[in-house]
Amino acid sequence: MERLEKIIAGDLRASIKNRDAIRTSTLRMIIASMQNLSIEKRTEALEDSEVLRLLAKQTKQRQDSIESFKKGGRADLVEKETKELEILRTYLPEQLSEEEIEGAIKRIISETGAGSKSDFGKIMKLGMEELKGRTDGRIVSSIVERLLS
Repeated sequence: MERLEKIIAGDLRASIKNRDAIRTSTLRMIIASMQNLSIEKRTEALEDSEVLRLLAKQTKQRQDSIESFKKGGRADLVEKETKELEILRTYLPEQLSEEEIEGAIKRIISETGAGSKSDFGKIMKLGMEELKGRTDGRIVSSIVERLLS
């Protein structure tokens, strides 16, 4: 399989040729973030898992920005951030449905014998390790809280 860094670089070249401004700027931002992380880690190339973590972080930032801009009544910025979010999501693994997340959390709870709110941290840790990159932590948190109460 081709490395995620190379795929993103190839997509950037294509977006420049197609004169797709929003895609080009989003991909340039991703590549700059990858280069910064690469410098920070003192490595030539990043592992795909590191790139996925970076993309997940960028996705979360976009989601938070969209919420803030909606509260501030900035429809123009909501639209821009939403388009960037869609582009970022194309590089992430398919996100799980709430039913799939709930099934995984129920299994973790039964395997660990957890039954009270005091087990919240332990279940969250195990759940996020298992579901890493395929869901948002806020969704997992709300499901764990609901199942433990």
